[in-house]
Amino acid sequence: MTDEADPTATLRRLRGSIDNIDAALIHLLAERFKATQQVGVLKARHGMPASDPSREEQQIARLRRLAEEADLDPEFAEKWFNFVVAEVIRHHTAAAESV
Repeated sequence: MTDEADPTATLRRLRGSIDNIDAALIHLLAERFKATQQVGVLKARHGMPASDPSREEQQIARLRRLAEEADLDPEFAEKWFNFVVAEVIRHHTAAAESV
């Protein structure tokens, strides 16, 4: 019996793949936030601003290009990045207040 003949098995297989990808994304985000936390501490110790608009613009352009190459909606990639950066800036601001 092929996957197409058994839609339930296909659904299970696809959901298993999605679950694995979601787990990988969570672990990658955790690693990203560990790195950005170190950036926040460094910025706080040296009186640097929490936000770097020039860097953010460069990253948005880079991620939009990568999204297009990966056949992912660049608008979605930009929204995702802006969401993550807002959280990073919140962490950086909190780090600056604790120094």
